[in-house]
Amino acid sequence: MNKLSYTRRDFLKTASFGAAALALPVGLFTAETNVDKPNILWILSEDISPDLGCYGTRAVRTPNLDSLASQGVRYTNAFTTSPVCSASRSAMITGMYQTSIGVHNHRSHRGDGYTLPEPVRLITAYLREAGYFTANVTTAAPGFEGSGKTDFNFQHKDAFDGSDWNQRKPGQPFFAQLSIMETHRGEHWKNLGEMLKDRVDPALIDLPPYYPDHPVAREDWATYLDSIQLMDQYVGKVMKRLDAEGLSDNTVVIFIGDHGRCHVRGKQWLYDGGIHIPLIIRWPGKLEAGEVCDDLVSAIDISATVLKIAGIDPPTHMEGQVFLGPEARKREYIIAARDRCDETIDRIRCVRTKRYKYIRNFMPDRPYTQKNAYKLRSYPMLSLMENLHAQDKLTTTQALFMAPRKPDEELYDIWNDPYEINNLSASPEHQQTMKRMRIILEKWIRDTGDQGQFPEKESAILERDLNRIRENRKDRLDK
Repeated sequence: MNKLSYTRRDFLKTASFGAAALALPVGLFTAETNVDKPNILWILSEDISPDLGCYGTRAVRTPNLDSLASQGVRYTNAFTTSPVCSASRSAMITGMYQTSIGVHNHRSHRGDGYTLPEPVRLITAYLREAGYFTANVTTAAPGFEGSGKTDFNFQHKDAFDGSDWNQRKPGQPFFAQLSIMETHRGEHWKNLGEMLKDRVDPALIDLPPYYPDHPVAREDWATYLDSIQLMDQYVGKVMKRLDAEGLSDNTVVIFIGDHGRCHVRGKQWLYDGGIHIPLIIRWPGKLEAGEVCDDLVSAIDISATVLKIAGIDPPTHMEGQVFLGPEARKREYIIAARDRCDETIDRIRCVRTKRYKYIRNFMPDRPYTQKNAYKLRSYPMLSLMENLHAQDKLTTTQALFMAPRKPDEELYDIWNDPYEINNLSASPEHQQTMKRMRIILEKWIRDTGDQGQFPEKESAILERDLNRIRENRKDRLDK
């Protein structure tokens, strides 16, 4: 997207509306600004990378999301702050890094009464005070129900006002979160054939080079793309509902993933497969249709921007930044963090610019494949790779993930190495980049008070183990 200008005329027009309206740069205007507060529909698809047709993925068919992108802006450099759902969602709903507010360990604080530190609040609290009805949508559209997932790593009350925007008062604007779980790996993937007419052909997919080209790998990847196709159908149903209720023209639709794909080197890791997400925003009459933007966006920026769209100035403590309008701030880099996931303890941080990815492994002695019950029972790709590795049948690239330890530091040139295979951390010509990245990360850790520096309490570890036992028992019952 070209750099956009903002004229004095637009400023004066916006100023006359006061804080209730968000002014956008001239290049994004296609109609006069409406003083009415827009509705906001935030769609979160679970465990999904930018593997959509509109992002250039072969074999997958996503006509509804492709259409949404053609009507709005598609972002190519959007990232979550964590590669796992509970930490990522806790960050998004507050506009804060999960490491800043003590909610960085996956599925933590489920029974210890932990609440958000002052002055941090859910963005729904600010929206409610501004007159919005907030909904965590379950009755999404005919033939489709949202999961109603929150998965926050803190205790809360009244996060949402209801379960459907139709519960609001007449004329009241709404903020609605809609979670779609179909793209989350699980037993329901076995039933995708019953819900899809045209499934993805495993022979037509493009596997990343760090996976073995094997029928098991192709089938698993194709099934993931099938789940995206089903999710796309549900998005289409929701868009039709907005049309039928006459809400489309005054509703901002934001589509994102809660973190990256649920595959080896994806979910729970800071490679792009774990933190790079799709982001599409449609705002009829305000955002120019069909734009593609390569600005770096952190998922916590979406929270700050949602508040600004609603006419609310984000609080000064909020770490998310507004990325639309005259007050937009562009990022030079994003930061992401991985801490304990399930029973697997690790601490990893990354700095991502448009070109480079720097990863610091604080526990390099712990291998990529340290024990994780969830992955062992759910990732056929992982079992395949472990078996092939034992037979010495993996390529050098594929065997990287089987290493007995992680490197202390990693650096990747994303432009020339999009799959993050060639670690340049020891390269003489990249030492200046390494130095800069280290300084950025160290400053971020210090300035944000990264709580991942401190071990979990023994009571929290016991809680983690009990939760794992409960989840394993539930899985057996479900089967």
